[in-house]
Amino acid sequence: MPSFLWGNEAVQGLTITSSPKTSAPFVMMSVTAWFIMLLLCPAQLRAQLGTTPNIKHIVVGRCYNYITLVNPNLRYDCENIWRQFEEAVVCQSSCNVTVEDYHQMFYAMPQTWPCNTFLFWSKTRTLMHSYAAAVRHFWTLEDTLVGYMFNDLIWCGQEGDSGFDFSSCPEWSACRNHPVYSLWRQASQNFAEMACGNVTVLLNGSIANAFNRKSMFGSVELDGLNPHRVDYVNIKVVTNLEGPFIESCNQGSIVDLIQILQSRGFRWTCTDNDQTLMILQCIQNPEQSACQTCASSLLHRRSLTYN
Repeated sequence: MPSFLWGNEAVQGLTITSSPKTSAPFVMMSVTAWFIMLLLCPAQLRAQLGTTPNIKHIVVGRCYNYITLVNPNLRYDCENIWRQFEEAVVCQSSCNVTVEDYHQMFYAMPQTWPCNTFLFWSKTRTLMHSYAAAVRHFWTLEDTLVGYMFNDLIWCGQEGDSGFDFSSCPEWSACRNHPVYSLWRQASQNFAEMACGNVTVLLNGSIANAFNRKSMFGSVELDGLNPHRVDYVNIKVVTNLEGPFIESCNQGSIVDLIQILQSRGFRWTCTDNDQTLMILQCIQNPEQSACQTCASSLLHRRSLTYN
């Protein structure tokens, strides 16, 4: 899933000037007034990004790269996929693109994935990519063709117009039928419905509501998992190296997730502080005290093995 940049707060063209006759106290009052406006009215002053520039070249180029280098066994018509995507988005208002509008595009790019390779995540994006790269048999949504093509992009159309709106798109949370949200919702549902064998879910134990029913995993992917196709749901809860340690397999919203899985007939496992995940974190932050403890433990185990 994308890392959206909605809601970056900025004020463009804000200039405070004074004439020779303007007093210093007046200037200070003006500055104070502007700061009060910034604090009280962030919604009106929030800069909204438009469709990603050169989106067609990016999407079609990624498609060709995927079927040529990433998975050369696939045979897709990248230009046709783009046409189906364009027809779903343009000529509609930016809050009126449903998952059904993308069906023709998804029909043009069917894809299956092997069992025991599905990796789901929520609020663990950076670590998830490191984990998937280290444990190479995992597939994430971003590894599928649709995820690869549209990751980190923004788009919206214009009602009554024939093109994309490159000046301004609404925030993802502004409406349920947002064109970006609808695509990722359908992609996430397809990914979850295809899941089979042992699947893994990576959740962030350093935040409250690590399992959030409003997240894409909690609202779409969890409901798409089929207990007749999935053998085990393996939950891995990871915290920041130095905390905070808010949730675990026995505490917080993770317990709610386990109860849902049990009620639906899933078998499950749950692990706190997976060693592989901790090592990956320590590679990025080797000076953390938790990493020193981990290194000492590994060295001790190694010495016991050789002895």
